[in-house]
Amino acid sequence: MATVAITGAARGIAYELVKQHAQRGDRVLAFPRDPAQADALNRLAAESNGLVSIHAMDVADNASVAAATAATGNEPIDILYNVAGVIGRSEPQLDGVDWADFDNSIEIMLKGPLRVLSAFLPRLGSGSKVINFSSQIGASTWPYGGFWSYAAVKGGLNRLMRSVAFDLKDRGIIVGIIHPGYVQTDMGGAGADIAPQDSAASIIQLTDGWTIEETGEFFKWNGERHPW
Repeated sequence: MATVAITGAARGIAYELVKQHAQRGDRVLAFPRDPAQADALNRLAAESNGLVSIHAMDVADNASVAAATAATGNEPIDILYNVAGVIGRSEPQLDGVDWADFDNSIEIMLKGPLRVLSAFLPRLGSGSKVINFSSQIGASTWPYGGFWSYAAVKGGLNRLMRSVAFDLKDRGIIVGIIHPGYVQTDMGGAGADIAPQDSAASIIQLTDGWTIEETGEFFKWNGERHPW
């Protein structure tokens, strides 16, 4: 049985990761921002025979991350999924950049994963895996405009976590970066290509096989390497 920590756990792919890890008997620490608004997650936890516990965490807030991490004790973490995210503004902003949107995206999706990793670092050991959710929009190969804050932050996350991977490799901690696909979530919309259940199942399989030799690499949910 693995111990798995998941941010942004109230919905979408993160919720499916909670569900599928619990179904295979893993202990899951689920971190939604507001547990009171996470009805499906609360029902899942109540039916999980104690495998799923819920802890409020706002990944954009240092104190919240510290408190949530402390509330889960000190057991070693086998897998940490940094999933929490926002889409931000999609339209170009040359006539007036929304700096508040930029700042919010940076706090949640760039600094947030590093906050969470840092908080859990004393509980990560050789073989632990930290899987960070990025996007194809953050790659230089993405052939479209728009989504400025999202693209910038996801591109920054990719390079940040590649640096972290180099720095943690000697400790045996595996750091991964994933494009989860264009998924039918509140963020992706109903017209997206992939059901969250399918994305989550593929990501779990990919995570299981991720090796230290592949630390810092950027993969698609289906196991293909993603061009940068």
